[in-house]
Amino acid sequence: MPNVSVERIEKDLLTLSKFGFNEQDRGVYRQGFSDADMEARRWLMDLFKDLEMEPRMDGAGNVIGRFGSADKPCVMVGSHLDSVPAGGIFDGTLGVIAGVECIRTIRESNIHLDYPVEIVATSEEEGRFGGMLGAQALSGKVTLAWLENAKDAGGELLKDAMARHGFDYHDVLHARRDPDMVRAFLELHVEQGPVLEATHKSIGIVEGISGVFKWFVRLIGKADHAGTAPMDMRSDAFLGLADFTHEIQRIIDEEGTDRSRITIGFVELKPGFPHTVPGEVDFTIVGRDLDADVMKALANACRRVLSSIARKNGLMFEYEQMSWLEPKYCSSKVVDVIKNRAEGRGYSHMLMPSGAGHDAQFMTEITETGLIFVPSVNGVSHAPDEWTHWIDVERGANLLLDTLVDLATD
Repeated sequence: MPNVSVERIEKDLLTLSKFGFNEQDRGVYRQGFSDADMEARRWLMDLFKDLEMEPRMDGAGNVIGRFGSADKPCVMVGSHLDSVPAGGIFDGTLGVIAGVECIRTIRESNIHLDYPVEIVATSEEEGRFGGMLGAQALSGKVTLAWLENAKDAGGELLKDAMARHGFDYHDVLHARRDPDMVRAFLELHVEQGPVLEATHKSIGIVEGISGVFKWFVRLIGKADHAGTAPMDMRSDAFLGLADFTHEIQRIIDEEGTDRSRITIGFVELKPGFPHTVPGEVDFTIVGRDLDADVMKALANACRRVLSSIARKNGLMFEYEQMSWLEPKYCSSKVVDVIKNRAEGRGYSHMLMPSGAGHDAQFMTEITETGLIFVPSVNGVSHAPDEWTHWIDVERGANLLLDTLVDLATD
């Protein structure tokens, strides 16, 4: 099997990084449906044109380039183009550009395929508006009600952001792909974590993507004077949160697995004054696991522990479940193909879960799906210093090529 050109991948990734690049912090600002995002999509469409790949942009903003006939089921390869604020140059874009390089290599090497290939750059994966719009649209997992009400942290509605760039949000519903016309979906992505680097593995073969539940929690006590309220007569809401944080590891030990995660990522004390005992604390709990039953056990344990802590500290406990995403599993058939091809290349590899969400999780709804990880230096992602060594990029892209050719050939 021929090899990809990592030099071309590097050139394309660095060119793409200029869309939304900020000189001050060296980060990429290419949030979904921003001007920079749309400029990057038009650039990619021109790249597809150069490769005679019949480029198009669907109603959800997904950019798609097709290589091969239109009357057979395709193998889809891709990831996303949008970034978080002050993001890096590899997250999402590696999967798109590596897919483009696979097509170049297939063309140059005159590799015969029995099925067409589509490279897709999904839209709005990073959740500016609270979802993974492009992949949800492709898999039919988006509703009109959500499209009409979704908004970003600044209050801008998704439908208004889309309209500024000439989109009618109703057309998102027409982006769903017929499962009978999609043979498989492949995604190459940086790990965004430290495991591959720490274990000296070149490739991560993802078994599945962890489910996620997100709660908004409120513990309500009584605001009081920090100097005059005796310690044993307070209803200090923050003490309730502090007690809960000490229980997280026990909850995981008793109810979870080595793949379980519980995170408190947001905290707000009220009234938030140095000389006032906190009368209320609002915070989030995000739980993850690859097993749906374990997720439920973790959630039930959090509820029990919080109720007990509230009673002990004289607090009221309220919570709202903001979202619940079930775990999604990659195709065992595709996992086996990736594994066999990695062994054929002599690449060190390991089976692993993905704790982060990816486009692939929605594509499992309509087709056989595979997800390949390459190492992230120091586990860093969603930051300007996100980096993956070019030798690892080359290995990942070569493995993507091998797997793609296998799945697109009888």
